[in-house]
Amino acid sequence: MIIGRVIGRAVSTRKDEKLLGTKLLLVEEVDPQGAGSGDMAVVADHLGAGPGDVVLVAQGSAARFTAQTKEQPVDALVVGIVDTIRLGGRSTFTIAEGFAANDEGPQP
Repeated sequence: MIIGRVIGRAVSTRKDEKLLGTKLLLVEEVDPQGAGSGDMAVVADHLGAGPGDVVLVAQGSAARFTAQTKEQPVDALVVGIVDTIRLGGRSTFTIAEGFAANDEGPQP
């Protein structure tokens, strides 16, 4: 699993019929302090994540282990929307304040 920040959305009017109704997000991998790696992926979402949300992403075959994604051609899936990240006994991220290390605050 990776931690990522939703930076956009991918819209596809023509796609595999098993993906109909699946929201596709553009997610950048981030470290626990919020620094972006530059690595991005298109990720399926059934939880309702949106721009700026920090999410947990399952990749590979694990992305197809949910009721919604079974039998779908999905290799990356939002499996959680992060409320808090704690590292070394302190919070590096809270949903209300954003990432402490880079002082960005919540993303829009």
